Amino acid sequence: MSELKAKIEDVFNEPGCDKNQGKDAKSRKKGCSKPLTPGAAAGGCAFDGAKIVLQPVTDVAHLIHAPLACEGNSWDNRGAASSGPSLWRTSFTTDLTELDIVMGQGERKLFRAIREIAERYGPPAIFVYSTCVTALIGDDIEAVCRRAAEKFGLPVVPVNAPGFVGSKNLGNKLAGEALLDHVIGTEEPDDVTPYDVNILGEFNLSGEFWMVKPLLEKLGMRIRACIPGDARYHDVATAHRARATMMVCSTALINLARKMEERFGIPYFEGSFYGIWDTSEALRELARLLVQQGAPPELLERTDSLIEEEEATAWAALEGFRPRLEGKRVLLNTGGVKSWSVVHALQEIGIEIVGTSVKKSTPEDKERIKQILKDENHMFDSMAPRDLYAMLAEHKADIMLSGGRTQFIALKAKMPWLDINQERHHPYAGYDGMVELVRQIDIAIHNPVWQTVRQPCPWDRDGNPAAIAAVVSPPTDEVALPAPNHAFRKFTSTTADDMGEC
Repeated sequence: MSELKAKIEDVFNEPGCDKNQGKDAKSRKKGCSKPLTPGAAAGGCAFDGAKIVLQPVTDVAHLIHAPLACEGNSWDNRGAASSGPSLWRTSFTTDLTELDIVMGQGERKLFRAIREIAERYGPPAIFVYSTCVTALIGDDIEAVCRRAAEKFGLPVVPVNAPGFVGSKNLGNKLAGEALLDHVIGTEEPDDVTPYDVNILGEFNLSGEFWMVKPLLEKLGMRIRACIPGDARYHDVATAHRARATMMVCSTALINLARKMEERFGIPYFEGSFYGIWDTSEALRELARLLVQQGAPPELLERTDSLIEEEEATAWAALEGFRPRLEGKRVLLNTGGVKSWSVVHALQEIGIEIVGTSVKKSTPEDKERIKQILKDENHMFDSMAPRDLYAMLAEHKADIMLSGGRTQFIALKAKMPWLDINQERHHPYAGYDGMVELVRQIDIAIHNPVWQTVRQPCPWDRDGNPAAIAAVVSPPTDEVALPAPNHAFRKFTSTTADDMGEC
């Protein structure tokens, strides 16, 4: 536990975090994440955060050393996608019982579980996660992992992130530390090129990184490791041979990016693949870092040419939605990079942003929002559910973009809602993703179901003219939905289900 305490203090004092370095020395020691109150969810615990970062490593067996509920509550909580292995979809747990805990059988049961996985599945590695219960009873998972690795001849990686030590964001960072201590740099690739890059903090939600990867491949860039989205253990183990790193969207793995720069000399930057402008800037910065690291200078010219071509195609596709969406009002109740990255493209086709949440945004994110919206009144740290409901019920917005936890507020107000957080079913990254986002907004707003749900109740139709008059009249807009541009990307093909037909 003393090692874990030292690791947590080191993570809290992260030099790469601008927000952390803006604090005084006393506040910095307390860290970026508030400790959890026992019994409070607080948006996820440290174990949950570590599992989120590591589980998308698809060919690894993820073993949870805990009672059954820990794995049951944390399994598959993000829609990450795999292009090959499916072992990560199998749920492994030691399923500790009260008797195991009282009789001190935790470590023996963990060793037996590792042996069963190694013999039955033969994975390239096994990740073992500690939890609140096993940390409190003192099970030494690191010692068990070392012994198991020697016995079975494969890497067994301890992930020390019990839930009680802090928030989900802290667990993200502790997962990065586990990779740095036990995985990255443990294997040497035989195919190093000047164009190898790492992508950190990309989860491949709904397969959206597959919409960005072809852009990098057109430029000759190769993904040495995407951590964790659609990753393989060998890719992560050889990530130290990349020439540049892009940290996507969040500072969750900034400690990993900074320490890889210190140890292996890999420069990094924070960028985003959400929105047209940000995707272009990310490609330019990757090209610039690779040239700085020795890649041919002509890469910069090829990057600019590709960006010009892709932007023209994307804007042409978005223009088709203007007649249906111009003047529509969007409320963004999200955070982080999505609080500003999609705003510019939405505004370009005439959509008005009536508000955007900055609850999880960094100071840099907030500055970008101010520059784009030109009005701080459209920014809010958090909005109570009753206020969100009032804003939608009073028709101050035509649609809300948020996560699944607030969808019922919009539905209760009988207003359209679109999921843009981790539970979403549509990919929104890259140029293609921005077009898909606008298309889904159009489908949600013009779905005919809203004409039905806004009708008065049967018992109000007779004898209550006021109730009937208060019903929102259905839209009179008769502009046809733009036909899918098959030359743009094949994912834009339209089906009846996509169109929201009843």
